[in-house]
Amino acid sequence: MPTHHPLLILGAGPAGAMTALRLSHAGTPCVLLDRATFPRDKVCGDALSGMVPTLLDRLDPAIMDRFRARYRPQDIYGLRFVHANGKRIDLPYYPDPKDDKGVAPGYVSKRIDFDNFLIEEVERRADIDFRPGVDVKTYEKIENGYRVTTKSGEVLTTNLLIDATGAHSQFSRKHAGLEKDVAHHAAAVRSYWKGVTGFHPDGFIEIHFVEAYMPGYLWIFPLPNGEANVGLGMRSDEVKKQGINLRAALDDIIASPQFRDRFAGAECIDPTIGYGLPLGSKDRVLSGDNFLLTGDAGHLIDPLSGEGIGNAAYSGIIAAELAVKCLAENRFDAEFLKDYDVRIERVLRGELRLSYKLQKMLQVKWLGNLIVGIIAGNPRVVEIISRMYTDSELREQLVKPGFWIRHFFGKFKKTPAPANH
Repeated sequence: MPTHHPLLILGAGPAGAMTALRLSHAGTPCVLLDRATFPRDKVCGDALSGMVPTLLDRLDPAIMDRFRARYRPQDIYGLRFVHANGKRIDLPYYPDPKDDKGVAPGYVSKRIDFDNFLIEEVERRADIDFRPGVDVKTYEKIENGYRVTTKSGEVLTTNLLIDATGAHSQFSRKHAGLEKDVAHHAAAVRSYWKGVTGFHPDGFIEIHFVEAYMPGYLWIFPLPNGEANVGLGMRSDEVKKQGINLRAALDDIIASPQFRDRFAGAECIDPTIGYGLPLGSKDRVLSGDNFLLTGDAGHLIDPLSGEGIGNAAYSGIIAAELAVKCLAENRFDAEFLKDYDVRIERVLRGELRLSYKLQKMLQVKWLGNLIVGIIAGNPRVVEIISRMYTDSELREQLVKPGFWIRHFFGKFKKTPAPANH
């Protein structure tokens, strides 16, 4: 006989775990399934934007203290951006990188650690029925929800299925209709290294645009214990069109004159692994009768930075808060669940569109060179962009031609000569 659960979350990565945690803090029980047992690795850039600690603090101000004490992530205070023309720009997340009383605005932590920490938090909550090692075989739409059958033969029914199964979600593609679109999808490879040199002293993550692999980029993110996450990502349609082997390309870049000195004494401690990223550069409907799509299953990865953990966590919070309303109203129909897309539009979709516009601007060589030249030659612009990290309205200026025109001509304004007295 099937067992019935009003709320069923599939996938216990950041999206699923945050959904479950938010429900628990609201006093609402749920069932959380994942085919893996934890700890388990997840191929990723490992960067945690400021959105992640902010959301965790809202659940429980002590959560981040437990995370920092348990796993000691690498503190991140800014971004080092290196364009294909060789110009380097350091963008602190705050005008003074360490003016926030010593608490870093972002972190880099291996996903095997961060995801396992979230599971530890899940297991602290008695009203979350967490079941690892459960692999779903089939989904079937029924009158009042979904019937889910696992590979072991267990059958569960639910009024609301919350899909958090990631980039390769079968439910998202086959039931919700979110087919892969290579123009809005990225391919990436990642490896772990020890002994890479040349990092910014204040702990900046690095993005390098390499001429031969634009519009993709190389990333080098510092990790604790002298390790680094090194990877290369590129839009899937460009990978196919240019016939690029990303694993070979990453090796070539590391061995190139631009990077070989930094890697001269370094050791690759984990083989290069490839993965796919469903980007949030295309508007999609993430809800329907009796279901919600969260995180990578909802194609919510930032198309410029490739960062998805923060958006996954936020979408999980939104899904949980709507699920509480669903239970209160006994409404699980598509019309009622449209509020999920409304909130995604309000808090995430604008940022994703902005990132997509910036991506398109930077991949035009002459325009990218112009923008980087303006930034590199104008400390005032660097300060403005640093403040954009925490100011969404200011970030919107980046895609307006007037912003760049003003600062382009501002570069050439002469400082007035002092008056003679």
